[in-house]
Amino acid sequence: MTFRLGLRDWLLANDPALSRLRQASRITATVVFSTALLVLFHFIVTSLPPAAYGLAITLSIEGGLAVRDRTASEQLVTRILAVVTAVAMVTLASALEDHRHISDFVFLVIIFVAVYGRAFGQRWFAVGMFAFMSYFTGAYLRPSLDQLPALVLGAGISAAVAHLVRTVLLPDDRYRDLLRAIASVQQRVDDILLGIVAAARKSRIADRRRLHALEERLKESVLMAESFIPMDSSRPAPEPGAASADLAIVLFDIHLAAESVIVLSLQAMPPAALVEAVMARDAKTIEERMLSLDGENVKQVESAKALLWLHSVRERLHSSLAGIREEDLEELPSAQPPKLSATRLSIANPALRNAIQITLASGIAMVFGLMLSRERWFWAVLAAFLVFTNTRSRGDTVVKALQRSAGTLAGIIVGLAAASAIGGNIYVVLPLGAACIFLAFYFLPVSYATMTFFVSVVLSLAYSLLGVLTPQLLELRLEETLIGSVAGAAVAFVVFPTSTRTTLDAAIRNWCDRLVDLLEEAKKGTTGLNLVSRSQALDRAYRDLTAAAKPLGVSWQLVTRPGHVRQTLAVFMGCTYWARIVARKMSQTMNDPAAFTARIEENLKLAGKVRENAAGYFYQSHSVAGPIERHLPVSRDDAGLGLEMVAVSLGRLHFPPPPVGEERGL
Repeated sequence: MTFRLGLRDWLLANDPALSRLRQASRITATVVFSTALLVLFHFIVTSLPPAAYGLAITLSIEGGLAVRDRTASEQLVTRILAVVTAVAMVTLASALEDHRHISDFVFLVIIFVAVYGRAFGQRWFAVGMFAFMSYFTGAYLRPSLDQLPALVLGAGISAAVAHLVRTVLLPDDRYRDLLRAIASVQQRVDDILLGIVAAARKSRIADRRRLHALEERLKESVLMAESFIPMDSSRPAPEPGAASADLAIVLFDIHLAAESVIVLSLQAMPPAALVEAVMARDAKTIEERMLSLDGENVKQVESAKALLWLHSVRERLHSSLAGIREEDLEELPSAQPPKLSATRLSIANPALRNAIQITLASGIAMVFGLMLSRERWFWAVLAAFLVFTNTRSRGDTVVKALQRSAGTLAGIIVGLAAASAIGGNIYVVLPLGAACIFLAFYFLPVSYATMTFFVSVVLSLAYSLLGVLTPQLLELRLEETLIGSVAGAAVAFVVFPTSTRTTLDAAIRNWCDRLVDLLEEAKKGTTGLNLVSRSQALDRAYRDLTAAAKPLGVSWQLVTRPGHVRQTLAVFMGCTYWARIVARKMSQTMNDPAAFTARIEENLKLAGKVRENAAGYFYQSHSVAGPIERHLPVSRDDAGLGLEMVAVSLGRLHFPPPPVGEERGL
């Protein structure tokens, strides 16, 4: 039982709501069931060509990744459109097999249309991916026209199985996922308290970096839990007092309270016995320990009060969750058409630019891939196409190209060794291949290189089963992958380049806009969920900012000072935290409204300066300043403290550091 609980906690720590586990399980189950049904048909009815299996496996994977419609009926429509498109693409590839130059040109046209179609919404993104992968499969496996019925069977079975797995075997359940995410939130809070109590017992300073890493995990869990509470623009925000509104506020509070405990504990460690009582949720012991505190030690008293606040919020979380019903979590349908600006044929349109980039990269990969091999050049095109997926800048693209190349190399080495050891034993290859497929898509959201590694291992095992595995074949695959990766990176730098700095500029300006929105609402006296939702938007903007800054600091970048990058990100993180204080404590009575308004105006001016300089802070050579030490009595102050600290945080970007030897705070 202890092992099961430990495994569950590890899974929730790395995968709140178990969404990655469910997606990987869906894809693996779809591949296994589709293949099993085709094998059954093969032995009972008539033999099937290898292309039928290849197409079914490819579409099973795409059906699990690309089809993301909200309801089961919408998913079914997308799958039908995707299968019809897939069959048409395979038929076209087969018909053009004897006209290779025309086929290659048509492949590039399909790539362009598939990428540009993403601008029309998630459904057409899925259809485009099916079109690309189906033509790729048809051109690679070269089925004859008389094999098309078998390919239609493979595509149809994969779509039907994928739909049944998604809607019956492993369906979405917002209420269940919310419970899992909240369980992860509670455990992450316990992890933070464990880190603090370990330091308190030994009378030493807590590990700042570890506590901040734990807080990041808590943030991920809170964001996951919040995603199951419908509060987006497709429906009105829940009214104050509604169960979903109360839960949203409590989740916001638990994140804020845990952050406050970290901030204050790093300045004055609370008594270990009090932290243990909070972990045990022992109200009587907590009260006794609070009464025994030394009132003269103001900093420790404030740390203890933050712990008391955290305990109170956790108790409120239980009562708020008890009032939630499944219908409270239902989303209203979103009938928003794609923006005209996203679909117009203009060189300024990012969708068109992206389509041109990927088509050109695929064309270059095709040319050099053909020079290397007339039979295996498709690997180069596949690499060029995929390194652009979910990237926002040329830095992102290069990082992804490096990850794909490294993952392929490692996967080939391990796959060759595994295949040689197994010797084509089907009873070992099949379960091992299924396990690798599961691991590939379990790790996809967090590590593209790991996904590529496991996919390369699967391909090596498949080649061994077919009896065509040779070191030369795997070497050719690596070379073709490198060609595609280099082509993608080169085009990202030369054609319509979007630099990391440009992406970071946009992310910082978006962050500043969200901060200004929050401050303007606070200036009007807005309180409650309205202000909290703006703080949550600021959280999401900070998350986008960190993603945009991710390519900075790697060896090929001009910025090679990751310490400076982390310091600058820490300023934005701190400001986001204090903005949460403003949002949550606006309901408290203010002693001096005029001074409060003046502080807001000061912050608005500072936000404007930050917006103007944007990514410059990450590239400037001077160090980021630290504020002069002061204690932060979060449990006592109103939103004015938050405004003051927002200004202090933003000021760190503009002013030189204090003289050497002067004490610094957070």
